[in-house]
Amino acid sequence: MIKDKSIFIKNIYYMLSYAFVILNQGSYEDIAAEEFENIHNLFAAILSKGIGRQLKQGLYRQYLSCKEDIAVVRGKIDMSGTIQNRLARKRVLTCEYDELSENNLLNQILKTTVMLLLRHARVDQRYKNDLKKEMLFFSNVETIDPSTIRWTAIRFQRNNNTYRMLISLCQLILEGMLLTTDSGEYKLASFVDEQRMNRLYEKFILEYYTKECPQIMVRASQIPWVLDDGFGTMLPIMQSDIMLTQGNKVLIIDAKYYTHTTQAKYDVHTLHSGNLYQIFTYVKNKDAEFGDEPHTVSGMLLYAATDEAIQPDNVYQMSGNQISTKTLDLNCEFSHIATQLNAIVDEHFGK
Repeated sequence: MIKDKSIFIKNIYYMLSYAFVILNQGSYEDIAAEEFENIHNLFAAILSKGIGRQLKQGLYRQYLSCKEDIAVVRGKIDMSGTIQNRLARKRVLTCEYDELSENNLLNQILKTTVMLLLRHARVDQRYKNDLKKEMLFFSNVETIDPSTIRWTAIRFQRNNNTYRMLISLCQLILEGMLLTTDSGEYKLASFVDEQRMNRLYEKFILEYYTKECPQIMVRASQIPWVLDDGFGTMLPIMQSDIMLTQGNKVLIIDAKYYTHTTQAKYDVHTLHSGNLYQIFTYVKNKDAEFGDEPHTVSGMLLYAATDEAIQPDNVYQMSGNQISTKTLDLNCEFSHIATQLNAIVDEHFGK
């Protein structure tokens, strides 16, 4: 898929910039202007800038429960521990107390990710030097086993919202680039895996249209099942990737990032059947919402282009609705990517 690695890596930065608006702020401008030969350097540069910004605001601290044997009362006395100390003739109290500490999960994720990047041979020394300096401020923060992180349980609020982009980037790195060696140690893979790139690809397209196409409503909406008797127990949720709406016109886009855009059998290339069934189901159920009201509902499978000879680019008329397949070339200058995305909107909603 990668014809010019530096262009592709730069486009990953642009995709991240739309997914995380903070990257469009002034302190990240030099990253946007830089050429990166590998994705490790890109991630190291973004993390270095982001952690530097966070250090100026101060590391997030939260109250953590502590238990300690001490000579004076602090917090609440733990009676069972204190009795054990007395029986052992130790003149100390076991106390439980809350302490405001930077050794919390968010900072532990940052330090764990940075330490992996510092050990990676493909990260240039200048990025390592910046990260090493910043890690001096994390001396009281522990590293953790990446496999134990429950990403869905992490909650952001007013005091730690500035961590949102950094933690999302760490998740992309740790989940998408982490491999376990035979000895049980962790190392970083050479590239982000297909599944994580698919999530970024979806988020990028959604945020691009949200920012650049104000004339249309852009959402990642759920589509209700149209049921004859209203009984929908155990039916899966229909969650669209991108839904574009203008008046009575709707375009539902399913964004797909695959190593192979088609499936081949006996040299015959066909679309991934599950993808086609899914978009057709979305379109027909959305179409039924309008009833007799004049409307147009279309669907599109938007694949990231690969270097394969056969690329999906077809338009089908199915039961009164248009279902199309297109590819988005990410191996070109970003202005050309924008042109491709804008053309989709112009084609379906007019200029």
